[in-house]
Amino acid sequence: MQQREHLLKGHLVALLTIFLWGITYISTKILLTDFAPLEILLIRFVIGLVGLFLVYPRFFKFTSWKEEGALAAAGLLGICLYYLFENIALTFTYASNIGVIVSTSPLFIALIAAALGRQRLTKHFVLGFVASMAGISLISLNGSGVHINVAGDVLALLAALIWALYSYVVSYLNTLGHNPVQVTRRTFIYGIIFILPVFFATHGQVKFGLILQSQNLVNFLFLGLGASALCFLSWAYAVKKLGTVKTSIYIYLVPVVTVVTAWLILHEPITPLVIVGILLTIGGLVVSARQ
Repeated sequence: MQQREHLLKGHLVALLTIFLWGITYISTKILLTDFAPLEILLIRFVIGLVGLFLVYPRFFKFTSWKEEGALAAAGLLGICLYYLFENIALTFTYASNIGVIVSTSPLFIALIAAALGRQRLTKHFVLGFVASMAGISLISLNGSGVHINVAGDVLALLAALIWALYSYVVSYLNTLGHNPVQVTRRTFIYGIIFILPVFFATHGQVKFGLILQSQNLVNFLFLGLGASALCFLSWAYAVKKLGTVKTSIYIYLVPVVTVVTAWLILHEPITPLVIVGILLTIGGLVVSARQ
């Protein structure tokens, strides 16, 4: 009974995380009017870092070079490279392509698990993956057709692989027994350190006047405190409770949440094709989870 309760908590936390991450696209779209993608990225994680310090201000002491290396790897992969590759890919290819390609991350996670001998790649997972990818393609492309751009699509594929590697680093960090707020905070610090050289090289600016405008401030607080600080904590918790592969399956739902919230907030239309895509995506998730 206790094991089932832990699993249920893991599923609910994973759902909450994906729900918040799905909304981030709406907030980011609004902020792109006044800010460059890299400016949004840096500001949101600085806000998230400040929030984590306020929640748990206790200093995290150095433990070992191995653990510090894992924390740095998590910051490099999950905070810096994933978002950088995704943002750069947007300059080469269509957002619809990226939405589909980045959602292949659960397959990479499952393939890594199979290669390490941790988990077998079952027919349920493969069938669910195919169904979900078909659904995500219908949602993202929505009748516009496939537009191939090698550079952009490869960058998006690399982003999916990077998130898979990040998930395994998180799995390792969960075994160390440290306070999760301190671990996430240290990860953010490393991520920001890795982002800063690119930020300055691209002449990024921190525009305090624009940040403090009510609409921008609300969206930055949501991205920083909710989608960054809270979600990176909750994702690590879900990985700990469910395992890396099963938690990753929820990534399929990100385009579903995005399209529904865009319909509710931005009044973007939902076509019959998108509805079919949503049903396929959710159905694929259910089938994959049966493993």
